[in-house]
Amino acid sequence: MVNLASSLLLTQQQWSRATIMISCNTQASPSSSAAETFGQAKSACHCQELICMEEDKMEVGGDPLKSFMGGSGAKVERNNRVTVYSVTETPPWYLCAFLAFQHYLTAFGSNIAIPLILADGLCLQHDGLTQSHLINTIFFVSGLCTILQVTFGIRLPILQGGTFALLTPALAMLSIPEFQCPSWTRNASLVDTSSPVFIELQGSIMVASLLQILVGFSGLVGFLMRFVGPLTIAPTISLIGLSMFDAAGARAGSHWGISVTTAALIILFSQYLRFVGLPLPAYSKARNLHTKKFYIFQTMPILLGIAVSWLVCHLLTIYDVLPSDPDRYGHQARTDVKGDVVGQASWFVLPYPGQWGIPAVSLAGVIGMMAGIVCSMAESVGDYYACAKLSGAPPPPKHAINRGIGVEGIGSLLAGAFGTGNGTTSFSENVAALGITKVGSRVVILLSGVVMILMGVLGKIGAIFSTIPNPVIGGMFLIMFGVIAATGISNLQSTDMNSSRNIFVFGFSLFSGLVVPNWVTKNPNIFATGVSEVDAVLRILFTTQMFVGGFLGFFLDNTIPGTKRERGLLVPDETHLEASGILETADIYNLPFGITKRLSSRPWVRYIPFCPWRGLGAR
Repeated sequence: MVNLASSLLLTQQQWSRATIMISCNTQASPSSSAAETFGQAKSACHCQELICMEEDKMEVGGDPLKSFMGGSGAKVERNNRVTVYSVTETPPWYLCAFLAFQHYLTAFGSNIAIPLILADGLCLQHDGLTQSHLINTIFFVSGLCTILQVTFGIRLPILQGGTFALLTPALAMLSIPEFQCPSWTRNASLVDTSSPVFIELQGSIMVASLLQILVGFSGLVGFLMRFVGPLTIAPTISLIGLSMFDAAGARAGSHWGISVTTAALIILFSQYLRFVGLPLPAYSKARNLHTKKFYIFQTMPILLGIAVSWLVCHLLTIYDVLPSDPDRYGHQARTDVKGDVVGQASWFVLPYPGQWGIPAVSLAGVIGMMAGIVCSMAESVGDYYACAKLSGAPPPPKHAINRGIGVEGIGSLLAGAFGTGNGTTSFSENVAALGITKVGSRVVILLSGVVMILMGVLGKIGAIFSTIPNPVIGGMFLIMFGVIAATGISNLQSTDMNSSRNIFVFGFSLFSGLVVPNWVTKNPNIFATGVSEVDAVLRILFTTQMFVGGFLGFFLDNTIPGTKRERGLLVPDETHLEASGILETADIYNLPFGITKRLSSRPWVRYIPFCPWRGLGAR
């Protein structure tokens, strides 16, 4: 799914367009399905943005990170067609550990943002302990799902984490009258997590995830994605970001000085200081003890921006510069608002299914979540193609895509069972990191999954994150959701935006996705069918901006006449990736532990959409 870190990393590479480009557009024939061509188009957009690192690093002739760690590095071609480590190769242990932690840090912003946004709707405004446990849970489940995806799913080095596609329908569900927070929770430091607010949200996610499991393992993903093109995806993703303006404004407005400082720091680190390297000592046999530049601002701009602003808030708190009166402006910028959460939190926690109570099911919630699931699937298909390009793998075959989507559905099922309040999806930021590090090894991503699981069981870590002041979060949101909105628009690169048809479809879908939900929210009693369940379904659907805009884009794009090229369903045959850039064979998508070999002699395997069969080749 689109995330802030990925978008920042993509933006960081635009400066070198004039010198070195990744030539990774994929040739598409007129017979290609829309699922394949849209995925290739999305990967082409990713790949054209992911440019190799600056001249200072290229002079070394090898991986900048490996050189920094003291190794000699493997030779990287200047046309950037070859990774330092391909999917099946394993870097040295120290490089694995370093890169695994980097992938964890790039996922930090999104995985932290989701539970903090959900906190208000779940009546956890002042319940720091439950917030910290929610943060621990989403990291734990993200790590678990990452290991499942890399081992049994698409088998590419792609990270799993929370998805904003399920956040908007979740907030719409939590806004209906029956789920409104009771007045006593406004100042409560401990909330009953077995309330319907919790259990119906997680139950709805679990049932909706069955759709993704069915679509993936049945092979229907190719058929469904045939009708989902850029003009559906663009307004859907853009509205995810635009719909969060209220949440961002509320937090940023609690202290604009701190919020603007946070946003300015993230901009400074990610845009202006991205070429500034910190000299650190390194050792190699050839050069003995010497210094190497580590580009820390390019690697973790979000974390650094939050950390500096957080420190400023802490200093202003201990010197009582910020008001201690909860009713005064600026109080939310204090770091002691939630009390001694860190001291009260346990050192170790173990998230488990049903920890908030036995899940219940809401029909309205299930339908709303299904809309988010469809959006997540379309994005993931594109991420698979992009990840394959940048890791030196051949385009993912159908059985691997089917399996990847199915495993993502299992991940969302687990996320609902554990009670993250969200699902899981493929993270785009780790695709961007592949373009920077040139390390496409799936061992690194497996280790990153282990790191997230470890962080998920350290209760103090979640408690520390839960104390981030609201204005700091608001500053991060200002950038995060703005970039997500722009990233949605970037999906239109493969369409003909000189076409009045496309301009109409996108503009009408986007604007209607803002107008209709806003009006329905202000007039909640407009739906009065006499059946409360139907009223709730209609209310959730029509207050979910992503659904309204995405549905209109889907309907108009598939009914108004237009050519495939005009709609962005065919990728132009330009500088496609040559065979020399592919380091692996399609065998990398085979099932692990010799399962494919054992099944290869079974003729019935050819009829299983998610299993490779050697009789028909890897595809």
